[in-house]
Amino acid sequence: MAKDIYHDLVKAALQKEGWTITHDPYELRVGGVQMYIDLGAERLIAAERGDTKIAVEIKSFIGVSAITDFHLAHGQFMDYRYALEEEAPDRKLYLAVPLNVYKTFFSLQFIQRVVQRSQISLLIYDPAREVIVQWQT
Repeated sequence: MAKDIYHDLVKAALQKEGWTITHDPYELRVGGVQMYIDLGAERLIAAERGDTKIAVEIKSFIGVSAITDFHLAHGQFMDYRYALEEEAPDRKLYLAVPLNVYKTFFSLQFIQRVVQRSQISLLIYDPAREVIVQWQT
């Protein structure tokens, strides 16, 4: 299984924010189908609230067509979310996208509507600074 070119960068950025990487990759088996989400992570929020658990699918959007990359990312996200609902309902799924793609492609009206209607939670990362710049749920 090939890793996205920004896989290690996003992993390190999550760790900088206090997340513990629990899965690399996060393997799911649902109804006879095996899937791999890029990362699973946990962070202790407060003693009384317990852990926050996430899964992160990392995308670079470096293909020839941004809309083709988006179609793939959107489909994966939806499939992974459905699988998590069955196997790990306490884990929230995020789609990680680079800051420049977020500012250009994800600012387009149609893409914003698809993200909103599909309830895609975004983790926006800056590859140049190697940090997470925004969590959008």
